[in-house]
Amino acid sequence: MFNKKTLDYMQYDVVVIGSGPGGYVGAIRCAQLGLKTAVIEKYKTFGGTCLNVGCIPSKALLDSSEHFHNAAHTFGTHGIDLKDLKVNMPQMIARKNDVVAQNTAGITYLFKKNKIDAFEGVGSFVDKNTIKITKADGSSENITAKNVIIASGSKPTALPFIKIDKKRIITSTEALNLTEVPKTMVVIGGGVIGLELGSVYARLGTKVSVVEFMPSIIGTMDAGLGKELQRVLKKSLGMEFYTNHKVTGATAKGKTVTVTADNAKGEQIKLEADYCIVAVGRVAYTAGLGLENIGIQTEERGNKIPVNEHLETTVPGVYAIGDVIKGAMLAHKAEDEGVYVAERLAGQKPHINYNLIPGVVYTWPEVASVGYTEEQLKEKGIQYKAGSFPFKASGRAKASMDTDGFVKVLADAKTDEILGVHMIGPRAADMIAEAVVAMEFRASAEDIARICHAHPTYTEAIKEAAMAATDNRAIHI
Repeated sequence: MFNKKTLDYMQYDVVVIGSGPGGYVGAIRCAQLGLKTAVIEKYKTFGGTCLNVGCIPSKALLDSSEHFHNAAHTFGTHGIDLKDLKVNMPQMIARKNDVVAQNTAGITYLFKKNKIDAFEGVGSFVDKNTIKITKADGSSENITAKNVIIASGSKPTALPFIKIDKKRIITSTEALNLTEVPKTMVVIGGGVIGLELGSVYARLGTKVSVVEFMPSIIGTMDAGLGKELQRVLKKSLGMEFYTNHKVTGATAKGKTVTVTADNAKGEQIKLEADYCIVAVGRVAYTAGLGLENIGIQTEERGNKIPVNEHLETTVPGVYAIGDVIKGAMLAHKAEDEGVYVAERLAGQKPHINYNLIPGVVYTWPEVASVGYTEEQLKEKGIQYKAGSFPFKASGRAKASMDTDGFVKVLADAKTDEILGVHMIGPRAADMIAEAVVAMEFRASAEDIARICHAHPTYTEAIKEAAMAATDNRAIHI
């Protein structure tokens, strides 16, 4: 074991295990602050789940499939006539792969620019200051560091009674590389991942059925958002939803998957499809880290690493960020935590308001939310007022034929401070940033109502919703 005197002779000030959004952003910020930094990544490319098999490739396919869907269903209304429209799946996957390659190559460039040393292999603790790097060929080497940041991310959760064969019963990873457009598909899980990937294939012509254990889809978000999203996906894409259904099994035989589930009354249903995507969540990935060698025990539920308010584990000098710790499994949360730890190590006093980390679902319409939901405010006994504005009353939305959805603003009944903003509609993923900025500065609904918004824009719906929350004075409805 090393003592304080030997810390001066460490090879690195910081070693980061994992190069996902939390890991690579944290490493870059450490380097910017003058800390000698290294990153250990088990795979050949940087970027973790997000850039390789998550956020980035799924958005590439979402954009491609949305283009196809619009060409098939709305271009005629716009006066654009097409014939012999078809999906070129190999090209769609190739474009997705190119987008991934560009992004991962960008991280390689940023590591070189910031003089960050990168090691390929599995990083594990020998002791709190020594990390063993085991390479693919079985060889290994040790490096030393004053501080270590664990950013090893997460992996898809499996249901113990379902065997994922990665051919017909698949996870989100395999769903990103299908070489055909299935005729039918069952998605187990009505959360973000399941709905995004389900909508990709539904746009391309697949009959998609979603089976969800909870009473509604995207159950962690404001209830009104899930209700509206389910209505729109059913109307526009023909997706079927089986909420309040408990999956009991899934078996593959030849090219057919049979999924069984029980409804709220205990009655069994059977769904047959070409493919079944299991998207029931993710679990922290801590395998092979050697946490037991330094006395860190993961939590029983979710396998997460316990940390204090400064994201430091029970072992001084060892930090953990992103999906391996408590909180939402979001890339931007991990990024903020990576920056937070870097700045703490540099002697600064950074801050993260976890209530103001936005959540987004990249379906179409997009769904975005920040702050408290109505359900949470009621549970806490906080008196609030609500204002909503539908996109069907938005001039910009009418022009683009994106009139589904609404914006809801929740404000304190006495102070008018904005407590939550929830939206489903065109470009909600981008628009939510206005609400985050307003809430970071503790703005009131009146403040948003008084800010001049360009016309015509989608963001006018936020202003109108704020006006509706302030004396019910929305203008355009």
